Amino acid sequence: MAGATGPGPVAARLREAILDGEFVPGQRLIEQDLTERFATGRAAVRAALLELAGEGLIERVQNRGARVRAVSLDEAIEICELRMVVEGLCAAKAAERITEPEVGELRDLGEHMAEAVAAGDVMAYSRLNKRLHDRVQEISAQKTAVLVLERLRAQNVRHQFKLALHPGRPAVSLPEHRAIIDAICARAPEAAEQAARAHVRSVIRTLPQVAQDQPG
Repeated sequence: MAGATGPGPVAARLREAILDGEFVPGQRLIEQDLTERFATGRAAVRAALLELAGEGLIERVQNRGARVRAVSLDEAIEICELRMVVEGLCAAKAAERITEPEVGELRDLGEHMAEAVAAGDVMAYSRLNKRLHDRVQEISAQKTAVLVLERLRAQNVRHQFKLALHPGRPAVSLPEHRAIIDAICARAPEAAEQAARAHVRSVIRTLPQVAQDQPG
């Protein structure tokens, strides 16, 4: 059959589908359906499922196959506590490495985020939010840290999606993001690390409210 033939490409495409919300927590992942979706064989699908199970993104259930793993509120908070440390490291390293063109890029992202908040465009703000975090990680050049953050984001994607839709959240997080941008662009590693940690700490404080307002 045409398409992906190894576990890596299939795992990457399945991971992306889960991150995009095409598969939701608790949803069963049926091998036959996945072989048809990704135009590949059962062996490649099984290898991909094992790979994502190892990442904590899916879980194998005895006699029932695989399903997207649901992350509890307590675990989501633990994940964010780890994110707080790693994102702080990336922000500090980005402050040490940032170039002048990258300074302009981060400043522009901050302005676009402010425009999205002013316009009440939650989805645009969410996309820009992700873009900012991605660029900070790329500028930091911390490959191992970025891999850790990608895995944590995959596990926590449902809580992050609900957080993005929480009323008033963009207006709260915008100044937090601008503080991160300002510190990185000022090439102040300690301030950048503290700003990144403060932002994730704010996320942790908000998660219980999100869980209460939007159960499920």
